[in-house]
Amino acid sequence: MFDRKINILFVLPTLKAGGAERVISVISSNLNNQKFKSKLIVCGHQHDAVYQTRGVETIYLNKNRVLHAIPQIIKYLVLNKTDIVVGSISHVNKILAILSMFFKKTKFVGREASVLSEMDKFSENKSQTKWFVFEKYHGKLDAIICQSADMAEDLKKNYYFPTDKLFIINNPISENFTVKKARNNHLPTKQLITIGRLSKEKGYERILLALSKLDFDYYYTIVGTGVEKNTLFNYAKQLNISDKIRFIDYTNDIALYLSKSDVFIQGSYVEGFPNALLESCAIGTPVIAFNAPGGTKEIIQESINGFIVNNEKEFIEKLKYMLFQREWDPKIINKSVMSKFNQDDIIKQYERMFEKVLAIT
Repeated sequence: MFDRKINILFVLPTLKAGGAERVISVISSNLNNQKFKSKLIVCGHQHDAVYQTRGVETIYLNKNRVLHAIPQIIKYLVLNKTDIVVGSISHVNKILAILSMFFKKTKFVGREASVLSEMDKFSENKSQTKWFVFEKYHGKLDAIICQSADMAEDLKKNYYFPTDKLFIINNPISENFTVKKARNNHLPTKQLITIGRLSKEKGYERILLALSKLDFDYYYTIVGTGVEKNTLFNYAKQLNISDKIRFIDYTNDIALYLSKSDVFIQGSYVEGFPNALLESCAIGTPVIAFNAPGGTKEIIQESINGFIVNNEKEFIEKLKYMLFQREWDPKIINKSVMSKFNQDDIIKQYERMFEKVLAIT
């Protein structure tokens, strides 16, 4: 279709630890360089970056807020031939939606991070979700990437986005994880883990409440930062289980922690496409998750790599079954996700999507 490489600009707020940051760093760095020429603009600071971007030119604007980076993004688009601009995270997508009205020859693509109508229920300051000229900005974009079928359905139903401009592409497993050896089920203290942002929608309080009712010995590791840390720490004290809980802000040894765990727990009320849960399966650690809108149900295969539960009673029953009655084969758990979410296949889906976007009139 093109007699030259397709120029794609990716825009991120930062390269701090986060699902969107990880996925975009992987996609931008691994597109077929015979067909695509990628660049990545990071509005934030290089010293905050925790992800590598080898193979793609990365421009740090060193701004504290995305709003302050708008003039430099505009300058880049004026001075450089850009076929497609890709944003990830809603506030970046809003900015791209406005810029699309002034750069008619460029296609603007947003990648949404969650089921928006569900996430809005957890917004601390809902008035700010409408701060930028228009609330339903999606119609100004040429395409939207959805991480899960629930996200696409939400955009069609609640934001009236055309079906032919929605692309469902799951997140990839971006590392070559070593599959762990099967753990000894007879170890007296069970190792449980959750990795994720410490925020209301992640459902940590209902996890802690359920764990406080267990009648066996366990140790629960929470890896992540967020505004709810003090609240959760105090809640664990209130439940008299603080001696069983370990908080870790950030670690480069995620794979090690996951491999030493017996079960990964997800308590979220809404998800986009949970990378940590996916990585747990890739390593071979089974997962248990509360039923919620988002991509969780596209990852979990009942009794093969874990379970989805609907309430606290089911959670406790299934967790006990997973820990005391069921033998798990890490290789089978790994295969359940590698067959669907391996990086090469996901990259190809992105490449096909970009080519289709250029054909949209």
